[in-house]
Amino acid sequence: MRRYRRLIAFRAVLLLLTLTGLAYLLFKEYYLYAALLSPFCIWILVRNFQSQVRAYKELEEFAEAARYRDFTRHFPLRYAKAELFPLRSAFNEINDVFKRISSERETQYQYLHQILEIVDTAILSYNTDTHEIVWMNEAFKKLFGIPYLHHFEALQRRNDDLYQKTTRLTPGEQTLLSVHAVGGNIKLLLTATQFQTPEGKFQLVAYQNVNEAIDETESKAWQKLLSVLTHEIMNSIAPISSLADTLKSRLDSLPGNEELDDIRVGTDTIKRRSEGLLKFAGTYRSLNKIERPNLGKVYAADLFENLYQLMEPSIVQKNIELDIILKDTQLQLNLDASLIEQVLINLLLNAMEAVRDVPNPYIALSASANEGKPQIKVRDNGKGISPDLLDTVFIPFFTTRKTGSGVGLTLSKQIMLLHGGNILVTSEEGKGSVFTLQF
Repeated sequence: MRRYRRLIAFRAVLLLLTLTGLAYLLFKEYYLYAALLSPFCIWILVRNFQSQVRAYKELEEFAEAARYRDFTRHFPLRYAKAELFPLRSAFNEINDVFKRISSERETQYQYLHQILEIVDTAILSYNTDTHEIVWMNEAFKKLFGIPYLHHFEALQRRNDDLYQKTTRLTPGEQTLLSVHAVGGNIKLLLTATQFQTPEGKFQLVAYQNVNEAIDETESKAWQKLLSVLTHEIMNSIAPISSLADTLKSRLDSLPGNEELDDIRVGTDTIKRRSEGLLKFAGTYRSLNKIERPNLGKVYAADLFENLYQLMEPSIVQKNIELDIILKDTQLQLNLDASLIEQVLINLLLNAMEAVRDVPNPYIALSASANEGKPQIKVRDNGKGISPDLLDTVFIPFFTTRKTGSGVGLTLSKQIMLLHGGNILVTSEEGKGSVFTLQF
């Protein structure tokens, strides 16, 4: 830098002296000497001009590289002229700083990218002005079965329910909603955040699947409630049933008359209703008697074969077509065979009831591995379930069947939760239902 400054100062002084001398010779009318000095003046002016042009070109090349963020270029110093050396040195230092910053940003981006990809929470980010999708992680793709989105409006065609509920979100607030996803309706905790950058305004939405946590909490709550109810009912009804039985025995030993006959009928009615309530309470008590499952490797083919042998007489009698779909005959599941058979029997009985009044009744039982996780599906072409009832089918005591107790699906859900899995339902009125066991 000092050398460059001395060079500039020397050229400036030399140019000043030369121009002064030329002016003096012209003023004294020494035209011959002035003509001899003129080329030297022109040479100095040309050298200064070339130096400025070279510096300008260097600056222009650096600006062009900066415009395209090309900080890999290196300006050689070894053969640089004195006036270009400090400029090139400064450019190289700036490039090194930008390369370091760019490298740190890339490292941070990759780090953030890996974090967002491994988290279970589905994340979607888009530009609120252009609606262009900026980010969509793997959890989002798997949860909603959407491999790619370019614009946010495209989400409406892929999942209108999700699109409508996302657009109604208020930034900064959390909302618990039931949303249609792959496999059925699930409960999601939706959180939206807006932020501003020089590139525009963006919205980031996080979809946290809380379905399993809520199911587990609800299951424990129902178990506690059922435990209290069945205990109180059985403690209250058992003495009444015993007393009614004693009274009936004594009345039977007395001679018959019209008044005693009426008392016998009333006592018998009390006894039957008491026994019915005890049986009812005993049925729900079974919900709390499921112990830890005895897990073991079971071939899906063997499980389906045992189930078919058990259900075949009823299915044939009702003229229902049962289709068993198993593409991989070597598919194994880690489960408690007796408990899962109980679940499947309950689902098949419900499906048989659903297709009872439809033409060409059809039930399909299938097993497959979805991304390494086995699942079993029971599909029917029955009357289906209305949307407002989908969230209540697993609640104890709830049933749409005249002879149902409302315990089967609740018991099935509890069994699947004990297996570390879940049971989901999708249904459309008039077209049928699909119950999916996820392991």
